[in-house]
Amino acid sequence: MVLLLHHPVSAISKKIRIIMAEKKILFVLREEEPWNLSAEMYKLNPAGELPVFIFDGNVISGNYAITEFLEEINTDNKLITGDAKQKAEIRRLSEWFDNKFSKEVSNSLINEKIYKRFYKGLSPDSKILKTTFNNLNFHMEYIDWLCESRNYLAGNVFSLADISAAAQLSIIDYLGDVPWEGYKNAKLWYSKIKSRPSFKDILKDNIKGILPSKHYANLDF
Repeated sequence: MVLLLHHPVSAISKKIRIIMAEKKILFVLREEEPWNLSAEMYKLNPAGELPVFIFDGNVISGNYAITEFLEEINTDNKLITGDAKQKAEIRRLSEWFDNKFSKEVSNSLINEKIYKRFYKGLSPDSKILKTTFNNLNFHMEYIDWLCESRNYLAGNVFSLADISAAAQLSIIDYLGDVPWEGYKNAKLWYSKIKSRPSFKDILKDNIKGILPSKHYANLDF
């Protein structure tokens, strides 16, 4: 049995879930709150970060460790393909969204709109939100530009880059904060991604205390 410790606000958890679904790996989910991790969680991953991948008594933690492991054990549905240059572009964009987008957008919105509200009883900081939304627009412009000349983010084939980006955006979209109407190329791209069977369960996610945006699970927005 494959067990994944995750949470709906963890974009990397969503990323791993989508990868496993693309590779048709059966798995069971167990939710852990990122801001209130159990003692067991720290034993499994001393870094205290989600997700944690467990199979046959083996434990793998860390975004890239899990991603590369899944890519190596399942060669039928490769998500990092092409020549060396193409693979480098896929990895570059994956890192862009896993790290840069996360730091500049996702982490701030999750902290301000979810963690502070439900676990600290505080209101979001309007200055931080303004900066975050400015950052989001920058990233949306980049996605829109990439999609202007490519079918998918890293080229003409669906790849890990698309999964990394969509996993991050799905959280923002759940909150209703993605300005889709201003970015038609990005909107068309995301519509293709969330129409994939591997995204089906992501669209069923529920963040305790917060209803998803009206269009969140709508494949046609």
